[in-house]
Amino acid sequence: MRRALIPVWLAAPSRFASISKAGACGVVAALALLLAVAVTAAIAASFNPVDTAFYATIVEGVRHGGNYYAVTADALRAGNYPLAPFTAFELPTLAVIEAALPHVTVMAMLYLLTAAVAVAWYGRLQPALKTRAAQVAVALLLFASLVLRPSFVAVPELWAGLMVALSLAVRRRDRHLEATALGLAAAVICETAALYPIVMLAFALAEHRRREALGWAAVLIVVAVVLAVHAHAVAQVLRPLDDLLFDWAGGLGIGTVLSAAASVTALVALPLWLAAPIIGLALFGWATWRDPIATRVLATIVLTVVLIVVFGREDTSHWALLVTPVLLTGLVFVPDGLRDLVQAALDSRRITVTRIIR
Repeated sequence: MRRALIPVWLAAPSRFASISKAGACGVVAALALLLAVAVTAAIAASFNPVDTAFYATIVEGVRHGGNYYAVTADALRAGNYPLAPFTAFELPTLAVIEAALPHVTVMAMLYLLTAAVAVAWYGRLQPALKTRAAQVAVALLLFASLVLRPSFVAVPELWAGLMVALSLAVRRRDRHLEATALGLAAAVICETAALYPIVMLAFALAEHRRREALGWAAVLIVVAVVLAVHAHAVAQVLRPLDDLLFDWAGGLGIGTVLSAAASVTALVALPLWLAAPIIGLALFGWATWRDPIATRVLATIVLTVVLIVVFGREDTSHWALLVTPVLLTGLVFVPDGLRDLVQAALDSRRITVTRIIR
C-alpha cells in the first residue's frame, strides 16, 4: 500500500492521501472536466444583477403601514415579475422585521451575523490547519466569501445563506440543537433554504443519528406549515390574470450560476472565465477535507446549484447567496488534495516477486 504523504497545510491527511492510482486518475479526469465545463459555461454566461431596489421597495411599503402581501403583489406587477406560483412571493419574515426596525439597527445585525459566521468558521477550521500560512489563507478566504454590500440588506437569500453557514459551523456530532435552530431560522426567512434541512436530515438518517434526524424533521414540518399559511395569504391578493405572467422554462445555465456566485464574492473583481475555475477548485477543496461537515457543505452547495439550474429563472439566480458564504473557503484544502492526487496518479511503482528455489 502506498504510504500517505505528510500534509503541507492540513493537520491530517486529505481524503485522497491513500487513494489508488486508478481512483486518482478518475478523480483527476473528473476535476479536469469540471474546470473545463466551468470555463466554457462562463464564456457563454448571461447574468441579471439582483434587483435590490425591488426588495427595498417592499420593506418601505410595509414600514409605511402597507400589508406585506398587497405591497409585494404591487411590486411584482410593477416589475413585470410573475406572481405565480406562490413562491414568487418571498416569505414575509425579513421584510416585516426590517420594516419594524431602524435601518442602522438592521445593518448592525447584518454585520454582527457576518462576523459570527467568520469567527465560527475560523474556529472550526483552525484545528484542521497546521501552519500559520494556512490559517492566514483561510482568514482571507472567509473575507473574500463574506464581502457585504449594504444594498443587499433586504434580500432574504443573503440572511438565509449566512444562517446556513453559521449552522454548518456550529454543528457537532454531539451537539446539533444550535445548528437545527439556525437552519429553521434560515428556512422561515427564505423558503429556498429549506433544501438545507433536507440535506441535513438525509445525513442524519444515513448515519443513524435518531435525535438529530428528529430535530431536522421537526424543522421541515414547521416550514411546511409556514408555507401553507403563506400560500393561502398569497391567494388572497392575486387577481384573475396574475397567473398568466408566469412562464417558467427552467434550465438556467451553469454559467449563470457561476456568474451569480462570483458577483457576490471578491471574485467579482476577476473576469468570469478566471473566476469560474476558481469556484470549481473550491468545490474540489470541500471534497478533499476528510471531515463529516465538509461532506455536508459540499452536498448543500451542489444540490443548491442543481436547484437553481433546474427550477431557477433569470430573476432567481441570486439563490446562489445561500451557499456563497462558505464557498471559497474550500480553496484552503486544494494544495494538499491536488498534491495527493498527482502523486497517486503518477505512482509508477511495480511489485517484483522473487522466487527462491532451495
